[in-house]
Amino acid sequence: MPEFANDPEGDAEWEGLLQQLRHQPLAQPRPFFYGRVQARLAVETSRAWLPGWVRRPAYAMLVGALVLVLSGDDTALASGTIPPAASAPIRR
Repeated sequence: MPEFANDPEGDAEWEGLLQQLRHQPLAQPRPFFYGRVQARLAVETSRAWLPGWVRRPAYAMLVGALVLVLSGDDTALASGTIPPAASAPIRR
């Protein structure tokens, strides 16, 4: 068994360190911290010209895929050939 396992002096040292930490003053933010945070939040909300769901990539890709699926004419895809109207030359 290691010799530091039952060392009562080690416990006293730790207790002393913990007592020092307990008596430390609480940490305080730098001056005007909350004012800077509020100003930054106000700027970010004023820049949001897109709706929140569009700014998420998954939703944007879903909407893009939906537009592509719904915008096409599926007659060319169903038959595997180009319809005659699409391959005919334009006459004036």
